[in-house]
Amino acid sequence: MSSHVVIGFGPAGATTARLLAAQGHAVTVVTRSGGRPEPGIEHLACDATDTRRLTEAARGAAAVLHCAAPPYHRWAQEWPALVASACTAAEATGAVLVLLGNLYGYGPVDGPLTEDLPLAAAGPKGRARAEGWRTALALHEQGRIRAVEVRASDFFGPGVTDGGHLAGRVVPPVLRGRPVTTLGDPDAPHSWTYLPDVAAALVEVAGREDAWGRAWHVPTLPAASVREMVGLLAVQAGTGPVAVRGIPAPVLSAAGLFSPLLRELKEVRYQFDRPFVVDSSAYEAAFQVRPTPVDVQVKATLDWWREHAPAAG
Repeated sequence: MSSHVVIGFGPAGATTARLLAAQGHAVTVVTRSGGRPEPGIEHLACDATDTRRLTEAARGAAAVLHCAAPPYHRWAQEWPALVASACTAAEATGAVLVLLGNLYGYGPVDGPLTEDLPLAAAGPKGRARAEGWRTALALHEQGRIRAVEVRASDFFGPGVTDGGHLAGRVVPPVLRGRPVTTLGDPDAPHSWTYLPDVAAALVEVAGREDAWGRAWHVPTLPAASVREMVGLLAVQAGTGPVAVRGIPAPVLSAAGLFSPLLRELKEVRYQFDRPFVVDSSAYEAAFQVRPTPVDVQVKATLDWWREHAPAAG
């Protein structure tokens, strides 16, 4: 077994770190605030943009798995420095750099999203994400680092709370049998990437040389609308049919005057107003991880919320 560094301990970072530890690897988690040690996991209080300290943490590591993200409204300003620091640490130590990416870099697309599409986003968050990967890929192609990006759609699953579109605003109301309000068209097909599958893909590509040097989509089930997913959650929860309503665009705009998060969501509103479908067939043809069956996803998510809802707020 080997040592790994995981940057960030949000839902994705925590799930990834715990998966690595369960596999017998030694894991160092880098966050600004640190944390309580867990079996196989050491927490280091360190700003990931402090390149010197991050490099020290990465010495001897097989891989650096970058799962951190700035506050949503600060992505464009802070994401480049995070990626640059991780690239420098990877170059200095020889650790494989595994970036957890998303789908913003493509911008609006007609048809399923595949990894060979151009990164043509016009919005600041999408451009920042795209440029981060271009930076890492250029260094990889120069032979200075070994890098790979794993791109996920909207997270769904245990541990996903306020940051998920099928999480804090959806699951608690479903458990109470109350109506759900969602962004965009509740009947538009949408791809949801199960959080444990994200972690499994990150860990898998970290150890696969044939994965490096390109981006991959996390194995993801066929798209399902918010209304369909709420229906599955409600059936599993035993709360009966739950009404689902979309937030009208004028209401969202008005709410954005008071909420930085809602204001920033304007950039990606297109992802919810029409079909937003991920094609992960390239990954599934090359590697072992497969998307978790939807009934398992739904049950595990509800079980987590039942246990953690008071703490999750």
